[in-house]
Amino acid sequence: MQTLTSDVAHGFAAIALGHVGREFPNKLDQVLTGPEDLAGPRVLHPIFYGSFDWHSAVHGHWLLARVLRRFPDAAGAGDIRAWLAGAFTPENVAGELAYLTRPGAGGFERPYGWAWMLMLQAELEAHETSEGHSWAETLRPLARAFEARFVDWLPKATYPTRVGTHGSSAFALALAQRYAAFAAEPAFEPLLAETARRWFGADADARPFEPSGVDFLSPTLMEAECLRRLMPGSWFAAWFAAFLPRLDEGEPAALFEPATVSDRTDGQIAHLDGLNLSRAWCWRHLADDAPAALRSRLLDAAERHLAAALPHLSDHYMGEHWLASFALLALDE
Repeated sequence: MQTLTSDVAHGFAAIALGHVGREFPNKLDQVLTGPEDLAGPRVLHPIFYGSFDWHSAVHGHWLLARVLRRFPDAAGAGDIRAWLAGAFTPENVAGELAYLTRPGAGGFERPYGWAWMLMLQAELEAHETSEGHSWAETLRPLARAFEARFVDWLPKATYPTRVGTHGSSAFALALAQRYAAFAAEPAFEPLLAETARRWFGADADARPFEPSGVDFLSPTLMEAECLRRLMPGSWFAAWFAAFLPRLDEGEPAALFEPATVSDRTDGQIAHLDGLNLSRAWCWRHLADDAPAALRSRLLDAAERHLAAALPHLSDHYMGEHWLASFALLALDE
């Protein structure tokens, strides 16, 4: 089984350091309410201006914070510290918060960027050094703003979005759960759990039509991982057995077969490398809670998906600006 080593982790960090401060090319997510809204990425987003888009910049910083916490004494750790110290300042956080107050920013990065912001905060809160505590405190107001957006939105979200891209409701809840222990709202995790049960609790005998040509998440496996995270173990075991009842036969076969990536210079097709990594992440987690007879099959699927994607993290900028984060999820999260 492939594991995370210091060298591998700092290789991921080197990739991230190559793009978190790269302002262009850039794909902005904004609603213009007037000409005064026009500005460059670094002006609009003083921390998360790099990595092609805002959410990739956020999870690029999560990767750096995670690697630093896991391997604080390795070569390259000083570069990570220097970057994070320069990024996580009160002035920069104030700039990010100012963007959220814009009249057209209510749906900005919902839910994918919201969830990654909470994931980043949870990682900083887990640091045990004085610098980590300082970064967590500095960034906390921004995380609280996105926590509040989740609390406002989830009760109104009657239906989930069952896709393999940024709109995935299951992925958002699965990441947000990591932050629940640090939330200002005591009912934050119960809200996540109630929402997951309401959205997915009646699902059974999944017949997935995946992958699509743009997936970087498995709608099917992410739903299972979401409920594994948020539901009691006995409840989840019964649900999972009914949701994917033929796993012992290798069915649905599409979930076990790594996706083929035909053109890594195409940003949408390159998503499929992320699908392979996120499936590996899900298979590894689901194997932990699966019946013993299933575990080797699920872990083998995880390894084959990892083998298909790990050699291609930096083949082209369309994958380079985000894939290492998903590789770290698969190997260490």
